[in-house]
Amino acid sequence: MRLGKFFGVAGLAGVAATGAVLLRHERHRRTYTADDVRDRLHNRATAVTEEAASTIGADPDLVPDWPAVIGPPERHPMELLLSKVMAAGKLVRR
Repeated sequence: MRLGKFFGVAGLAGVAATGAVLLRHERHRRTYTADDVRDRLHNRATAVTEEAASTIGADPDLVPDWPAVIGPPERHPMELLLSKVMAAGKLVRR
């Protein structure tokens, strides 16, 4: 019986501790304004772009802008056809 009480109390303590940690993180997350979040995202994107551009032999799929020596990939002919069909609009039954 004492072992069951021990596990019960330990479980309640674990739930309470987890709730306290989650509450603290939520309070910290809510302190950011939309402008702060936007600025941080722009800074991270700029840093990643600069890092990828400075890496020699970087994978072109990971670099946002295509280097001058490597053109964008060619589209498959079926993809081009599908794009034209989808741009035609909704089919109407007459």
